Order: sequence, then C-alpha cells, then structure tokens
Amino acid sequence: MITLDWLYILAGIAFTLFALLSAVDRNNGKRFGNAAFWGLLAISFFFGGYLGDFLNGILVLLLVGLAGIGALGRGDPPTTSLEERFGLSEKLGNKLFLPALIIPVTAFAGTILYNYTPLGESGLFEARWVTLILLGLGVLIALAVCMAWLRPPLLAPIDEGRRLMDSIGWAAVLPQMLAALGAVFALAGVGDVIGQIAGGIIPDGSIFIAVLIYALGMALFTMVMGNAFAAFPVMAAAIGIPILVQDYGGYAPVIGAIGMLAGFCGTLMTPMAANFNIVPAALLELKDQYGVIRMQVWTAIPLLACNILLIYFLAF
Repeated sequence: MITLDWLYILAGIAFTLFALLSAVDRNNGKRFGNAAFWGLLAISFFFGGYLGDFLNGILVLLLVGLAGIGALGRGDPPTTSLEERFGLSEKLGNKLFLPALIIPVTAFAGTILYNYTPLGESGLFEARWVTLILLGLGVLIALAVCMAWLRPPLLAPIDEGRRLMDSIGWAAVLPQMLAALGAVFALAGVGDVIGQIAGGIIPDGSIFIAVLIYALGMALFTMVMGNAFAAFPVMAAAIGIPILVQDYGGYAPVIGAIGMLAGFCGTLMTPMAANFNIVPAALLELKDQYGVIRMQVWTAIPLLACNILLIYFLAF
C-alpha cells in the first residue's frame, strides 16, 4: 500500500538535494545557511514521525533561528537565459502549460476513479490520503513528461526547484508554521472563548447569521494568522461544529470545505500570507509590495459572499 509516508520521503529527497547543491554553490555567500535550512526540512520529512515532540520543537526553533539571523540567501544555479526563454515561449506557446495541468488533473481525476470504480477496492493507496498521494504522483508524471519532451539537463529540475525555493526563502514553511499555530490556539481553548462570544451574538434559530459569522470569522482569522489552515481549527471549534453542525444539523463536509474556501478569501487580502502575496510581489519586482493584494481584494470580497450563500443553501 502506498501511504502518506511515501510523499514525505519524496519531499525529503527533494530538500536533501536542495541542501547538497546549496552547500557546493560557491556563488552564494550564504550557501551553508541555505544548506542547513533545507537540510533540517529534509530531516523533518524523513524522521519527523520518530523524533517526538521535543526534538521536533528543537528542529523548528533551529529553522526559526536560521531565518531570524538572516542566514538564508538566494543562490544562482545554472538556468536558461532570457533569450532562450523567449525562444521556447515562441516555439511552444501555450503547450508549456500542459505539464503543469497534469498535476491537478491527476489528483482530481485519479481521486474520482479511485473512489467510484473497482480500483478503490485494490487498497493501493491509503484511504485517508488518496488525493494527496495522487498529487505527488501527478508531480512525478509531469516531471517525467517534461524530461522526455524538453530534454533539459538531468539536474535542471533540482536546480530550478532550488532557485525557486531560495527566492521564497523561509516563507516556504510559513503555511506549516501557521497551521501548527492554529492547532495550538485550538488546544489553548481560543475556539471555546470565541464560541461563547458568538453564542451571545447569534439570535436563537438564526442559521444565516451563524453562517455569516462563521464565514466572516474564517476570513478575518485567516487575515490575522496568514493561513486558512490556522484559522480553521479555531472557527470549527467555536462555531462550525458546536453551532452549525450539532445545534442546527448542518452537513459537516460542506461546512468544512466551503468554510476553508471562505478562509482562503482572507488569504487573498492579507500581507500575513507572505508566501502568497508579498513574495510574488518581490519576485515580480513590483514597485508596490502590496500590489498583489490590491488586485485580489475585488475578487476576494464577492467570492466570500458566494461562499456564505453556498454554505447556507447547501449545508441546510
């Protein structure tokens, strides 16, 4: 059976290669800082399940320390020139997007086929993580297609991956950190406190007001914490489960899934989601570091309104 551990091993191999190539990159003055950072991430993927809470905590503190002292720097791995990229763009056109589309198609179509055909009875994939495993499989298929089609140098995927990760830097692990923060908030009882406050605001029997506060809370907490995965444990414990599901009998999968989408609307509107909104502005060398957010706000607000209506009409 292919389990989620296989995906962790795949990620660990990638970060190990990033660390090794960083260590020998003499063009990067901070190569050893990069090597240590990506190496620690590789260790977490390979052995995180065996280290225990204390050692994993030390590992996280080391990552934070490396980022905090500015130990990471952008490397300069070999890549194509601007002229070569323009040439490939003119030659291949929109076909260049086909490998990228392989990944979501594999994850989506594969999940449907696995769950609704006899293939699911084979037990090939760990049941809880079928979509994530197929996402990783899609990455491997897309990589194989690119290598066979474009015939780049053998190390090109690793060099380009390292270049991208170096450009993002410590913000690459921000989603995981914030998701962990959400779990900490939930264990600390923040959700219970918010639930008590919401219970005093929501009129008895008013499903729509409860849905409105839940969805807005997901968006606002996401804006504060930078990640919908961090906001979800808090809002689910505060309103989603006790009020919408238990009190009003809402359909939990819809409330959970679309509630996450409401949170992602908050992601579009906050600088706290640095890896989504601030880093791209830096990579694109925009004059306005908040330019990405300013453009996304007018999409996020109507999407949030749609998600509120979807929860209300589909979950009840």
